[in-house]
Amino acid sequence: MEKLIGKNKIPCAVFISGRGSNLKSIYNYSIKKISKIYVKLVISNKYNVGGIKFAKTKKIKNKIIIFKNKNKAEQQILEILKKNNIKLICLAGFMKILSKNFIKIYNGKIINIHPSLLPKYKGLNTHERVIKNEEKYSGCTVHFVNGELDSGKIIIQKKVKILKSDNAKTLAKKILIEENKLYPKAINKVLFKT
Repeated sequence: MEKLIGKNKIPCAVFISGRGSNLKSIYNYSIKKISKIYVKLVISNKYNVGGIKFAKTKKIKNKIIIFKNKNKAEQQILEILKKNNIKLICLAGFMKILSKNFIKIYNGKIINIHPSLLPKYKGLNTHERVIKNEEKYSGCTVHFVNGELDSGKIIIQKKVKILKSDNAKTLAKKILIEENKLYPKAINKVLFKT
């Protein structure tokens, strides 16, 4: 991360595909005095999602990039990131896998949140798999993005107890609450190296 000069905040982009609940928590954190980032850009691969509506209400620059052709889409995104001098990328429910070339360009500056205690339960349908395997705990993880799915260095995790009454839906709700708290802490940790 580049050194912070005075009160300057680091320009950050948040990538989303849906309702944007983690985008909201990152934004709410970013407007606090203690925060060292500001959300300059929101990128979505879907139209009319909650996260884009939120970005518009907060007057955050936003772009919708449809991934019909992955190379073209990533090229477009890279140009937008460069134009906006983006120094940190937060993937927040972004349902596209970025190529190794893209990751190489922003190496060490892309973080992601995943709804499990990595390295367990990488990929999709996390909560269903956790419940099926009768795990006692699940949780969420913020990690650096590398070339392998959900395999980058872990920044921070939060454990959540699974009750006998829990199903995939109730567990997802509980974990999402923790995700929203965890993401700002992870950003802080990355920037302050604490």
